[in-house]
Amino acid sequence: MRQLLIIGGSDAGISAALRAREMDPGVNATVVVADAFPNFSICGLPFYLSGEVPDWHNLAHRTRDEIERQGIELRLESTARVIDPVRKSIQVEDAKGRIESLAYDHLVIATGAVPVRPPITGLDLPGVYLLHTMEDSFRLHEHLTERRPEAALIVGGGYIGLEMADALRRRGLQITLVEMAEAVLPATVEVGLGRVIEDEVHRHGVDIVKQVAIESIESKGSRLAVSGSQGFLKTVDLVLVSVGVRPASEMAAAAGIDTGVRGAIRVSREMATNVADIYAAGDCVETWHRVTKQATYLPLGTTAHKQGRIAGENAVGGHRQFAGSLGTQVVKVFDLAITRTGLREDEARAAGFDPSGSESRVLDHKAYYPGAREIQIRVIGDRRSGRLLGAQMVGDWQAEIAKRIDIFATALFHEMRMDDLSDLDLSYTPPFSSPWDPVIMSAQAWGKARESA
Repeated sequence: MRQLLIIGGSDAGISAALRAREMDPGVNATVVVADAFPNFSICGLPFYLSGEVPDWHNLAHRTRDEIERQGIELRLESTARVIDPVRKSIQVEDAKGRIESLAYDHLVIATGAVPVRPPITGLDLPGVYLLHTMEDSFRLHEHLTERRPEAALIVGGGYIGLEMADALRRRGLQITLVEMAEAVLPATVEVGLGRVIEDEVHRHGVDIVKQVAIESIESKGSRLAVSGSQGFLKTVDLVLVSVGVRPASEMAAAAGIDTGVRGAIRVSREMATNVADIYAAGDCVETWHRVTKQATYLPLGTTAHKQGRIAGENAVGGHRQFAGSLGTQVVKVFDLAITRTGLREDEARAAGFDPSGSESRVLDHKAYYPGAREIQIRVIGDRRSGRLLGAQMVGDWQAEIAKRIDIFATALFHEMRMDDLSDLDLSYTPPFSSPWDPVIMSAQAWGKARESA
């Protein structure tokens, strides 16, 4: 019986195991999981910590029993330490420190990512948290429940930082959010839309400090003194550091597996590494971008699921290719939904396009039907070809923004031009849209701006 080993039990790892078993029910699939929480939604941690999802067990995509009923063996609380491609084995250390060698015919590496640790002194002090794992969330939940802090400082204005500002405000804390860039969500939306988001965050009582680099955290009795550039100083009860992630690729590199962008594992579109019979997927690998046709690093849960599925299929004899990522994302922050797909203007220019951006403010449905909400849309197109390159949207979270960004994502996937979007046959009735959907109106606005330029 063929032995398929998978290192990592999150999105990519479990997807690989499930697909491998679908393709070849005779394969012996074993998943080595460093913790006791296989296939849990890390994206759901802010909603557990806010109290919106009271029971952390509900964050499981699948229970352990559901996974094992698919014929998959789970090695929980077991950490892979060494990959030996010559002997085709890995060394695994269990929770008691015992080392075991596991042989494989094919291996899938799905080790994910780890939080970036910025050069801040005091990161290991009590009351300072990096939120990335279930255990991280339990420690923070215990702090919130037992110590009942009143004030928190969040380092980083990205997705997790903003979601956690929302979560902690729901629990009644006073929040200061510190971002090094000139606006929040700097890696997601243009500065102008970032400022729209800031207005919403301010409206909910969060203090935002921009263009400041946090340098040190010190204990001051039961509290924490946080200092940074430009004379910044704030004393709080807890600190959450969320400045991004990096690929957990060190073990793979030590085994002779090539790495590339930001140290991520280099893979083909079949998710194969340069070492025979070893595949990799998820937040530890490079991602092929469907617009730029180049490798990039885009750690997203949706991408990890797709890549894991392809790695699992190909590890048991398949030949499927990863279709590529567009970086399609959505986040809810207080009463706003923020979405993006494809390239921002600066990214498009760096990729060799001649980009032009256009912004539109439109209602999500006909104004005469109650509850119409404004959506702000920014679209990026190529001046020369008229091709859609990217889109960003901000508006009320109940305004069907997430589904509309999916229209843009579908158009990007098929390399459509802006004119093509105007021809789309989209649904209409007054409570849900207009005869010209907001997506179409924004594309038409870009075309008019291009013509008048």
